[in-house]
Amino acid sequence: MTTQAIRERLHEYIRFADDKKLEAIYTMVEDDIIEELDLWKDKSFLQEMKSRITDFESGTTQPISWEDVKAKSKSIKI
Repeated sequence: MTTQAIRERLHEYIRFADDKKLEAIYTMVEDDIIEELDLWKDKSFLQEMKSRITDFESGTTQPISWEDVKAKSKSIKI
């Protein structure tokens, strides 16, 4: 089964799971979720974001529309 198929099946399962199952699943992944949320405390990540904003504002890099990003991601074959 592909990763995408697994994601879709899990998403559907979670959408309709009862409260006890949701709490159990959340308990298993809670540390990972919290770790991701702490990304904004990562100084190197924040510096990279500041650098990208500066490049965008100065015109050094060209922005890409959300529509273009979606189209490109859909065209990539895994």
